[in-house]
Amino acid sequence: MRKLASVLLTAAVAASLTGCSLSNGGGGGANDKRVVLVTHDSFAARKELLDDFKRRTGITIDVRKLGDAGALTNQLLLTKGNPVGDLAYGVDTTFASRALNENVFAAYRGPEAAKGPQRYAIDDTGRLTAVDVGDVCVNIDPAALAAKGVPEPTTYADLTKQAYRDLLVVENPATSSPGLAFLLGTIAALGDGWREYWMALKGNGMQVVSGWEEAYTQAFSGSSGKGPRPIVVSYASSPSAEIGDDGKPRTKAMLDTCFRQVEYAGVLTGAAHPDDAKKVLDFLLSAKFQAEVPDQMYVYPAREGVALPETWQRAAPLPAEAGSLPPAEVAKNRERWIDEWRALVQG
Repeated sequence: MRKLASVLLTAAVAASLTGCSLSNGGGGGANDKRVVLVTHDSFAARKELLDDFKRRTGITIDVRKLGDAGALTNQLLLTKGNPVGDLAYGVDTTFASRALNENVFAAYRGPEAAKGPQRYAIDDTGRLTAVDVGDVCVNIDPAALAAKGVPEPTTYADLTKQAYRDLLVVENPATSSPGLAFLLGTIAALGDGWREYWMALKGNGMQVVSGWEEAYTQAFSGSSGKGPRPIVVSYASSPSAEIGDDGKPRTKAMLDTCFRQVEYAGVLTGAAHPDDAKKVLDFLLSAKFQAEVPDQMYVYPAREGVALPETWQRAAPLPAEAGSLPPAEVAKNRERWIDEWRALVQG
């Protein structure tokens, strides 16, 4: 689950780079090969998996977390002349074009890219390769809705109806990655009508919070926080974390409200160890690593043919259809759309 902190944190992130490393081993000897992987705070991989990669290749993966997807991208842009690592993972659909336009990434299309990730390619340069998919969708708490005598909503339009007044909580798109994805989803689905739609949501008692954690774990009734609102913007994978004692999910994703959010990795231009960085990128796309992506990071593997965990197959299959916008269009309009959203919803 991703939550996008303010990019104003970038300065603090830069100041704390030394000492924020999370690697799969201690300091190496003279012959130790070390690749710095810069990523977001949600990156997770078992130490045993990283240790196995080191045994096979001699490469230590030095993981350095630089905040959320926005802060990560911003840091890559600020340091493109002197990159903070060898490769980066976690630049997502909403920020990818910005990074590509600034030539942050070097061209590399490894042998694993053709096994599924290439279907999510942004362009034909091979500078970014998809590692995972994390569709953002509205989630509901069916039991809480039933207790209120309200039917389960299924579409964007349903959320503006009087029956759902004061039931929805969303994240601010200026400070939250899923919040931004939900805004982009409404633009993809409604075109110019997105502005009127958000005004209708505001008039229907929508609550806006800063990030996913506050929305999902505090305001949403279907999570551990048992908040007051039974409808929340979260992920298609979220129901897999809400399995009841009967083995069934307690929540549902509204699949007609999903927006496709893909996360990418790439070798950084000017990397100190580009050849070894390519091997690490291949590892991120390997069947072994991809099989652990759902349980470790609650996103879907980009590689084809990787079986989802059994609970995911029942509770959170990857949506067959999801909204999308051309990355170049997002890059061109993102800040203007956010400013317009602020004026409409917070003004």
